[in-house]
Amino acid sequence: MSMARNIRVSFEFFPPKTEEMEKSLWEAVGRLAPLSPNFVSVTYGAGGSTRERTHATVRRLLAETRLTPAAHLTCVAATKQEVDGVIRAYRDAGVRHIVALRGDPTGGIGEKYAPHPDGYTNGADLVAGIKRVANIEVSVSAYPEKHPDSPTVDADIDMLKAKVDAGASRAMTQFFFENDRYFRYLDRVRARGIEIPIVPGILPVQNFKQTKSFAERTGASVPHWLAERFDGLDDDVATRKLIAAAVAAEQVLDLVDRGVTDFHFYTMNRADLVYAICHLLGLRPAAKEAA
Repeated sequence: MSMARNIRVSFEFFPPKTEEMEKSLWEAVGRLAPLSPNFVSVTYGAGGSTRERTHATVRRLLAETRLTPAAHLTCVAATKQEVDGVIRAYRDAGVRHIVALRGDPTGGIGEKYAPHPDGYTNGADLVAGIKRVANIEVSVSAYPEKHPDSPTVDADIDMLKAKVDAGASRAMTQFFFENDRYFRYLDRVRARGIEIPIVPGILPVQNFKQTKSFAERTGASVPHWLAERFDGLDDDVATRKLIAAAVAAEQVLDLVDRGVTDFHFYTMNRADLVYAICHLLGLRPAAKEAA
């Protein structure tokens, strides 16, 4: 399928807390790895709470797979010295790509963010710090519907511009469900002279209630039509999966029709829906292509 040649995907995972979660993470990695993603990223909890687990997951990806891992890094509740130590540890482990995020306050979203007195002040400052310590590719976040802490979308775009000026070469967006929001945001970003790729973040809806709660915390809107599609399916997992696949397929195929070639999938450490959507995008396991 010719479309696949132009499509590039990346997958986001989170470090597992339990043995069972560890098993489902590596099952998801094993299932998605043959699709040859551009990179896979591993998240970092609020206030750096998962630092060791993130590092262990990244090290295992480097040791046991051919995947290119991008390690998330935040500057919440840490001194510059501590953060620089993590950057050096990543670099020494073989990481060549960091996703730099200011991060959520230790108490989670809703608590007011305050930089550590001896730490990096924000995302742009963190990007500059990474670039000083190591010659590493840096991706950052972008918010089509505004970061919950930003006063306006323009202030948000100012911050994105500062992150690019500091050395960021790619942005992945917060998830969204209405593509027009992404394109309106993209127009505003380009009008500000920001030319880096703004990769749409796609969240296949594994669980509608959970998605709604994520959206409330991150400032993403959940359209009425989406709620209606999942209405009455709380106890019907099979139908929910089919609806979720249809919704995500509709969204990504519309984005492709409108010229988008790169996608960042929030996998929630589950492969089935993401694999199906990538198949629709024309991606096939590398081994079969070689055969």
